[in-house]
Amino acid sequence: MTGAVFALIGSFGLARLSAFLLRLHGPTKATTLGVGCILASSALFFSITEPGVSIREILVAGFLFLTAPLSAMMLARAAATLDDANKPPPEPES
Repeated sequence: MTGAVFALIGSFGLARLSAFLLRLHGPTKATTLGVGCILASSALFFSITEPGVSIREILVAGFLFLTAPLSAMMLARAAATLDDANKPPPEPES
């Protein structure tokens, strides 16, 4: 249930926030945590009901937690390259 709530909050953030970088923040944080909670509960359930450890869900969660921040970083860099409003301010000269 916790995972579904986090995924729902992340989806609302994607739909309701206005700027691109704000919209990027919701899915990369809340939705990743929500899907991770769902996968953890699935791994726990199948490890209890079936003999052995359910490694498939653990591998999917690991892949998700590795790729979501990297894809968000690449999208943010692409946005900063394409739009001058998203670029950081220049460093002051000494």
